[in-house]
Amino acid sequence: EMELIPTFISGLSKKVGKKNSITNKAIVQSLKNKGISISEPRVRKIINHIRSKGLIDGLIASSNGYYISTDIEEIKAYIDSLYGREEAIRIIREGFEAQIRRTYCK
Repeated sequence: EMELIPTFISGLSKKVGKKNSITNKAIVQSLKNKGISISEPRVRKIINHIRSKGLIDGLIASSNGYYISTDIEEIKAYIDSLYGREEAIRIIREGFEAQIRRTYCK
């Protein structure tokens, strides 16, 4: 699937602005139309790779789909949202660790 990264970069690079966002389902369908079979989880994995490696600046994921933001305030708000989700995941992880200590470490 990593061989698809250039295809993803090419397609996503055209999605500038929220009004041009593309959903995961639409990406799957677009690739299917080109003879490429891929699942939604694989699309997420590839896009997460692109985002984590910084291969497309400003690539945001929203409920409307993926798009590139060039608005610094929008990007800052997105970073704040990521911090919030990161904190929520940390709290859940800590809760599970406490469960293990209570249940299995007696």
